[in-house]
Amino acid sequence: MLERDPLRRVLYIDLSRRRSWVEDRPDLFAQGLGGAGVAIRLLEETCPEGADPLGSDNSIVMAVGPLVGFFPMASKTVAMFKSPHTGNLGESHAGGRSAVAIRMAGYGALVIQGQSPTPVYLAIDGDQVHFRDASALWGLRSSYTVGSVLRERERGSGFRSIMRIGRAGERQVSYACVITETYRHFGRLGLGAVFGSKRLKGIVVSGQRALESADRRAYRAAYDALFEAATESSMMQKYHELGTAINVLPLDAIGGLPTRNLQSGRFEGAASISGENLAQNYLGRRLACSHCPVACIHLAALRVPHPNEPYFYKTSMLGYDHEPIFATGSMLGIADVPGMLQLMDEVEVQGLDVMSAGVALAWATEALERGLISTRETDGLALAWGDHATYVAAVERIVTQPTDFYRALARGVEHAASIYGGADFALAFGGNEMPGYHTGPACHLGYLTGARHSHLDSSGYSLDQAAAKEGRALVPEDVAAALLEEERWRQVLASLVVCFFARKVYDEAATARALASVGFEWSEDDLIRLGAETLRRKYAFKFREGFTLEGVRIPRRILETPAPAGPFDEAFLRQAIASYRQRLDDFE
Repeated sequence: MLERDPLRRVLYIDLSRRRSWVEDRPDLFAQGLGGAGVAIRLLEETCPEGADPLGSDNSIVMAVGPLVGFFPMASKTVAMFKSPHTGNLGESHAGGRSAVAIRMAGYGALVIQGQSPTPVYLAIDGDQVHFRDASALWGLRSSYTVGSVLRERERGSGFRSIMRIGRAGERQVSYACVITETYRHFGRLGLGAVFGSKRLKGIVVSGQRALESADRRAYRAAYDALFEAATESSMMQKYHELGTAINVLPLDAIGGLPTRNLQSGRFEGAASISGENLAQNYLGRRLACSHCPVACIHLAALRVPHPNEPYFYKTSMLGYDHEPIFATGSMLGIADVPGMLQLMDEVEVQGLDVMSAGVALAWATEALERGLISTRETDGLALAWGDHATYVAAVERIVTQPTDFYRALARGVEHAASIYGGADFALAFGGNEMPGYHTGPACHLGYLTGARHSHLDSSGYSLDQAAAKEGRALVPEDVAAALLEEERWRQVLASLVVCFFARKVYDEAATARALASVGFEWSEDDLIRLGAETLRRKYAFKFREGFTLEGVRIPRRILETPAPAGPFDEAFLRQAIASYRQRLDDFE
């Protein structure tokens, strides 16, 4: 590794004492490479067993990888922490500029500990760490306003990264997110609530450190090969043109688009909320993460008329992807695009994870329909499918929590259902609300067994779709084996840290060549071992904090609603989970 390379440096920040220091940790990066491989090791070191997720003992770890700043689509930052939403491993990835900014500031990882006595934000400018007073920002209604203030206050325009929370994080809603560069997020598992518990309003990171490849000729060859593979890929082309919103119509066509709290897999308004319609009638701009040639970030231009001024409109630019569309569209029965975008905007203003928020509102709507709750619990709101205005009002109440019901809903559907009933249709997996795919048993097994309980863990939906297309039945043991192998390589990508969209571009051979060209001698076998070791460590943390695969709850709704690769029953899922657990014990 080159001496000029900052990857081996870890910046530690103690919010309680308002002090910071740097430790040189070549051993850590030699073992874990970067990203997820390093983050889980730092979390093990700094977060004690049984720590309160919202207490001073919980740590926030942010780590980047060896390809960041060198190669296309190596643009993610991995955040790890103990999740206030599930009580075990919290892991979230964000794009934008955060990864490049952290590395250019001179670090491979940040570790944030303690609790500030008053609201604060961090300004990290190379070797300088400043603790700025954030009292005036605390309580502001809009996360957009917070971003604007930080952009004006801090230097580094054009190459810095700005991360911040909204009111949801301040109020410690367990699925509050951290917003980066306005349109990207550390979305899942409640990092925003951990920020809020530490009275940490935001982080601004900038720096201008130089990076130098180990072998310029080899680097140029490796870069050109990866760039060409990415830009000529049909998959990357579709993400550039329509983004992940391209998934809406195909999923609806096969009955895999969760609709009205998964009462159906098809939505009569799918054409309206499709990526095609959004691109044709609402697309205002495309953006890309740093060092990414794909530009899969699509922004919709929403014009909302002023209530008292004719011919006056407020225009907002809103990032949309498949998951926000599912969560604020089909899952809630909303086909009106401006209404869906207004709801998406309110979720963004408050700083919530859009998937958990949408699924929580869907569960609440069905609970109201079934008489498990009344408008007394909802503070007078008659939640109804398709009624975006009422859902907008409900989002604010999840944050302000005027009733016991909203205080429960602010901890997710698993918790709310434990109090008010309706567990059969409470769509959470390992405590985390479902993503936007209902393709069959493999996707749900991925949610149940994945370290993050996310569709991004093991891509089970692709197994379902292949089986449905070929007309063959899935076998529990085969599904478990395939999910585990996919998880293994994704741990490598998350350690690099490479966008999962590029997983077929960065295969074992290409990755080893890229690493060697910038001074990291990792063989293909080394990478495979890293993937297994990182996954084992993640599960060890989860098990340490009380999670069990055997005890994970299976929502009955997923068994009742037809899926493309169905039917399947709980026995199939339990058999596959048992096989996954056994294979995990012997994983190498």
